[in-house]
Amino acid sequence: MTTNKIALVTGANKGIGKEIARQLGHLGMTVLIGARDENRGRAAVDELAGLDAQLVPLDVTDETSVAAAAKLIEHDHGRLDVLVNNAGILTDDFHRTYATNVAGVVTVTRAMLPLLHKASEPRIVNLSSELGSLTLLADPTSEQAAVPLYAYNSSKAALNAVTVLFANELRAGGIKVNAVSPGYCATDMNNHQGVLTAEQGASAVVRLATVPADGPTGEFHGQNGVLPW
Repeated sequence: MTTNKIALVTGANKGIGKEIARQLGHLGMTVLIGARDENRGRAAVDELAGLDAQLVPLDVTDETSVAAAAKLIEHDHGRLDVLVNNAGILTDDFHRTYATNVAGVVTVTRAMLPLLHKASEPRIVNLSSELGSLTLLADPTSEQAAVPLYAYNSSKAALNAVTVLFANELRAGGIKVNAVSPGYCATDMNNHQGVLTAEQGASAVVRLATVPADGPTGEFHGQNGVLPW
């Protein structure tokens, strides 16, 4: 069993997820690359050469796959210190969007809780978006209100609610749970039209994944601090 902190990042074979893994790895953590496509996952591990990066096959929409991933992590590491629920999709299909962006997060989190409870300072970070902020969407003058992505925006609002519920449930056990918007980053999801780099977006996530004992839980953060729900 390694003495390094163990971090699982879902959807970590590319984009922000891979960069989150890279930054956590540079902090000395063992990073588990959660990837639905094993070939892409292995390629990501190869790209993170020099870091302690390992592939964990994981389809967040498949309960069997999630259970197998939890069993693998338990066998190899015995615990999980950090869970970053990064996997997400942007599509007009409500069923597929919610299956990944909401139900997938709940499935993975529930499966990993026994391992997180074995860690000394467990942290969960859910990747959300300012497009899921009801406060911003309700403001007709906001940039967010001008982006009517019904499935995606509402899925991130639902994810924010899930974040608060988990934070309330797990607060007494010392598990901190927060939602983070990485900002409008240039990734495959938006055809690389974003104004921030994946490195910039990942930094906000890593900050919440490593909060100290007196750090926040049940909050929604962005690049510049707390965001409105």
